[in-house]
This record gives sequence, structure tokens and C-alpha cells, in this order.
Amino acid sequence: MMRIIPAIDIIDGKCVRLSQGEYSSKKVYNENPLEVAKMFESNGLKYLHLVDLDGAKAKHVVNYKALYQIARETSLTIDFGGGVKTDDDIRLVFENGAKQVTIGSIAVSEPEKFDTWLFQFGPDKIILGADVKDGMVAISGWQTVSTLKLNSFLEGYAKKGVKYVICTDISKDGMLLGTSMELYKELKKNFPKMLFIASGGVTEKSELHLLNDIGMDGAIIGKAIYEGRISMQDLKDFIQID
Repeated sequence: MMRIIPAIDIIDGKCVRLSQGEYSSKKVYNENPLEVAKMFESNGLKYLHLVDLDGAKAKHVVNYKALYQIARETSLTIDFGGGVKTDDDIRLVFENGAKQVTIGSIAVSEPEKFDTWLFQFGPDKIILGADVKDGMVAISGWQTVSTLKLNSFLEGYAKKGVKYVICTDISKDGMLLGTSMELYKELKKNFPKMLFIASGGVTEKSELHLLNDIGMDGAIIGKAIYEGRISMQDLKDFIQID
């Protein structure tokens, strides 16, 4: 059964959501990310995708204290992304309670460093962040679109033993217009051994069943929860079996 992974994105210590990664579209949903994390936990959710948007912009980890607090005061299994650029950053994130770290920009700009981390921490701890816009990989908090095609990018890292991939279609993220089902079907067909986590645009409960049916390992849900489009009750089917 597919994992349900709610998202908490942090700017200035607050729980926010963006639309298509645009910082100018920021909407604050809660002043206290820990409060939100505890709500997820109390409803039976077991996982959390925690994104340091300040860190993504600053190019170093910023909101590690929020990570520490959530890891200390909940039992959620946390994957952390945003601003992880150096050995000190990745060590800081693991020391503050993350079970997995999502690495996107470095995998594009400094592949040797990514390879070192993959070897050092192992494929269960490192998630490849593949953010895509019009078939090309985007980096730096989606501020820059690279010249790398998504399939070529994934092919290279599949050969290196990457296990987990969070793939986000930027055009869908935060828009509440539905997720990229065709993209994920294609990825599952092309890379059957990789465990893909859908991210961006999940709007309705029915999509979760479809993503599960095509074999996605997980689905990240953000704005649909905060805007009341998907309720905690809607997630019970997945939580009970998970």
C-alpha cells in the first residue's frame, strides 16, 4: 500500500504553501509547524515531508530547529529537503532527527558529492529529488531550469543504485488541478526498480487510489489538506493498512 506523506513547507518558522514554487505566492497556514505535525500524527499518519524553503533560497539549511522539535515531539518518520548543500548541512539534518534527506540541486550541480553521500549514508537514507518542468530538471528551489532531461537524469542515478525518487511536476504544484498521472505511469514503466513518490497537484482522494494502482511508493499531499480538499478521513483507507 502506498505511503501517504503530508508536507510541511517552512518559511520564517511558519507552515506555508506556494504555487508552482513562486515565493511571492506564499500563503501562511499555521504559525506553528509542530502543531500541524502533531495533528497529522494524531490522525494516524506516520510520515512527513518537511521542506526548508528558506534553506532552498539561502543555499544552506536554515530551519533545522523546527526539524528537531518535530522529530523530538512526534514519532513521524521525517524526510527533509531544502538547502542541503554541504557535508555540514547533511550531518546537521540527520543529527536533528531526519530519517531521510531529499537531495535535488546537488544531484544536478555536484553529482560527485551526491554519489559520496549515497555511498556514505546508503540508498535507504538518500532520496533523489527530481523536480521537473516541461520535461527538464529544475533546481535551486525551482528557481532555475537545467539542461538535463528527466529521463536521462534518472537513468544515470538508477545505475548508481538510487532507490527512492520524489518527482514533482512544478506546473502542478500547489495549483489544485490534479497530479501528473501520465508522467508517473511513464516513469514506473521506464524505471521499474525505483520507488517513486508522487509530488505536486494531488487534489482529490480518487487520485490517491489511482497513484496506488500504478505502483507509486508514496504520495506527498500539501495544499489539498490545508485547503480542505482532502480530509484526514479520506486518508483512513491508506493509514489502516500502511
